[in-house]
Amino acid sequence: MTTTREVVAADDATLIERSLHEPEVFAVLFDRHAPLLHRYVTRRLGPSDAEDVVADTFLAAFQNRGDYDRGRPDARPWLYGIASNMIGKRRRAETSLYRAYLRSGMHPGEIPGAQVEDGVNTLAVNRPLARALLRLNRADRDVLLLVAWAGLSYQEVADALAIPPGTVASRLNRARNQMRQDLPEGDWQ
Repeated sequence: MTTTREVVAADDATLIERSLHEPEVFAVLFDRHAPLLHRYVTRRLGPSDAEDVVADTFLAAFQNRGDYDRGRPDARPWLYGIASNMIGKRRRAETSLYRAYLRSGMHPGEIPGAQVEDGVNTLAVNRPLARALLRLNRADRDVLLLVAWAGLSYQEVADALAIPPGTVASRLNRARNQMRQDLPEGDWQ
């Protein structure tokens, strides 16, 4: 019999495999990755859509867990790939959010004076950043933000988006060059 401590200490691939026979084990994967995934999606879409996207991401992951490549111990790229697809379906919401930041400098529905979680609403105070991100094409923006905001490596981004690492490098280079042109030095990190 496996202890709770052993389940919590298991790598993601092991958890996913176990969840095929013990679905409740998938909750450990949720607990492990949902907070950072939520933070990433909030930065991309705002808080009102983040809850839904994260829930939809984990629902899709749970439903497709039998297809997960269990040779990959870290499920973060897989989960961020699913989230990127969910964000893609809400591209209008992301574009509208960036435009709202440009108009007002505040997130729609943001309560003035409310505690802001460690930079989550970066765009709310950085109109040039919102403008520059809006100018990027979707593919370049996805790669840039998976690296800059989700902290994924080139290989993890390649895995997340199902593209070759060389494509990640060229998209990231193109996005960075565009950001350098659109922003004063040091304004986008």
